[in-house]
Amino acid sequence: MACLSSRFPYGQRITTDALVRVGKAETFLHAHGFRVVRVRDHAGIARIEITPVEMAKFMEIREEVLAKFKELGFSYITLDLQGFRSGSMDEVRA
Repeated sequence: MACLSSRFPYGQRITTDALVRVGKAETFLHAHGFRVVRVRDHAGIARIEITPVEMAKFMEIREEVLAKFKELGFSYITLDLQGFRSGSMDEVRA
């Protein structure tokens, strides 16, 4: 599994709390049967990447995800409609 620090944009300060939050968010989704998961942290906004074939399944537990991610401290929770892409944090660099 890739290092959790890869879940943050370049230049964003990475704290231990943020790493733990992302780790717990990904563990939660894995526990619900999602095999390929990345939770990208954009200054407290969760951008969830899963495979496109699992998006319908994700919508079935949407309320559970919202509650858990809010509990973890994310201010907004989003689903990336492009799906999982390794290296997606490299796509847009300021």
